Amino acid sequence: MCFDADSEPPIPRIAGAAISHEELTLTAADGNCFAAFLASPDDTPKVGVIIHPDVRGLYHFYEELALRFAERGYAALAFDYFGRTLGVGKREDDWDYMPHVQQTTPEGLMADTRAAADRLREAGATAIFAVGFCFGGSTAWRSAADIDGLRGAIGFYGRPGRVDDCVDRIHAPVLALQAGDDQNITAEDNAAFDRALEAAGVEHEIVTYDGAPHSFFDRKQEDFADASDDAWRRLLAFVDSHS
Repeated sequence: MCFDADSEPPIPRIAGAAISHEELTLTAADGNCFAAFLASPDDTPKVGVIIHPDVRGLYHFYEELALRFAERGYAALAFDYFGRTLGVGKREDDWDYMPHVQQTTPEGLMADTRAAADRLREAGATAIFAVGFCFGGSTAWRSAADIDGLRGAIGFYGRPGRVDDCVDRIHAPVLALQAGDDQNITAEDNAAFDRALEAAGVEHEIVTYDGAPHSFFDRKQEDFADASDDAWRRLLAFVDSHS
């Protein structure tokens, strides 16, 4: 897993921001019902952000991240991956997620992502982005191949090999924010991703934070606060420049 159950995004809150939030159940085109969390500014947002969580699906960290986006004027929707195998109920923090991760499919993930994008458009967003972490990082990049109208995809420490089958279909800009000391994603993996995106003619940037571990984007990772701060700035600049 990427974060401890009580971790929070390393992003300062904006006190007094006019936002609202709600827990939702969305339905994909294939009939799957799944849990989601939507945070929105009080004013109609131009930008909508789909948040793809790590392997544990929807939990506190990603709800807080959605709130941080909303404080900055974006609508943000974090969603759960496991409606097909677990339904929409809440889970304990310590649960056996890998058997359910292994039952996900690209087709199911993208069906749920389309439903998330549709809900953000209902909220008024016209520029939709995907942001993901770990398993969700590569799922966000896949969205840039399979979700019509997506303006861009940002992945934190996603595994490039998970999008080998669709990199030639990617039609939106990609930002990869990778950990230099990731035990499962090597410099060679990132270099190969860079070459594949270049060959496909995809606008992209791959940033590697030397010495940073997998899941460095975590308030508890004080030693890597500079990497987290830089990654957040890059993410916001990427969204602003492609909105």
